[in-house]
Amino acid sequence: MSAFTSQRHRTLISSATLSRRTGKIAYWTVLTLVVVLFTLVFLGPLSWMASGGFKSAQEVVANPPSLIPEHPRAGNYSTAWSQLKIARLLFNTLYYAFGALAFQLVFDVAAAYALSKLRPVLGKLILGAMLATLMIPAAVLIVPQYMTVLDLPVLHVNLIGTPWAIWLPTVANGFNIFLLKRFFDSIPEDLLAAAAIDGAGPLRTLWAIVLPMSRPILGVVSIFAVVNVWKDFLWPMLVEPDPKKQPINIGINSLSQGVPQNVLIAALAISAVPTLLIFLLFQRNIMSGLTAGGLKG
Repeated sequence: MSAFTSQRHRTLISSATLSRRTGKIAYWTVLTLVVVLFTLVFLGPLSWMASGGFKSAQEVVANPPSLIPEHPRAGNYSTAWSQLKIARLLFNTLYYAFGALAFQLVFDVAAAYALSKLRPVLGKLILGAMLATLMIPAAVLIVPQYMTVLDLPVLHVNLIGTPWAIWLPTVANGFNIFLLKRFFDSIPEDLLAAAAIDGAGPLRTLWAIVLPMSRPILGVVSIFAVVNVWKDFLWPMLVEPDPKKQPINIGINSLSQGVPQNVLIAALAISAVPTLLIFLLFQRNIMSGLTAGGLKG
């Protein structure tokens, strides 16, 4: 048991080294430097954006830039809200994000369940092809996707300017299907066999047994689906030319003509708040959902 415990708690730096005074000093020095460095890298741009929304137009373009505004102007945020129609842009973004979420939950869950529990012919080949698409840069797929929504195969319908042009490309998400399949693989087969004995078909088993047990991973997939639509810029800009229907990132860009830079920065800070809140509120759910299903049993 002691050997198992020592192996379990083994770290990069041995306990003997940490027990020495020089080892402790070196350890805490390196740890502090790494934490401070990563904090500055990740939080630096966010803090500059938040403080830039309180600055005057002259302070924003001043060189060297100031970290703290000399005369904070909270009115920049209210001006950005009204002048750039932030409320309407937020509604558009929520509409696109939750529409994409609904389609992903339906189709990605069905695909993952089929690959995990129904095991169709060539299922492993299909899963491998899905995972292979993750190796393709997103920019490479822009032109084929645009040609597809410009003239939808079979139906020959032009989807440009409609929500379907944003929703449909998000449906087949190989990464989400892989996460869902890995979680479904960890669900004991005995439960599904018992449901089959009771007369439950595949759809009934999915609805009554698999989905209630899959709430952690469904939460993670939902968060990823919403955030991916929220942060996307290039694709919505190509397929939605009307500024009144654009999501917030593209809408701010379209309505930014003649807007002072400090007001524009305030609008960008407002647009970043929802995704930050999502992460801060659901970070435990994200981590628990990603690690759930890692071990079977």
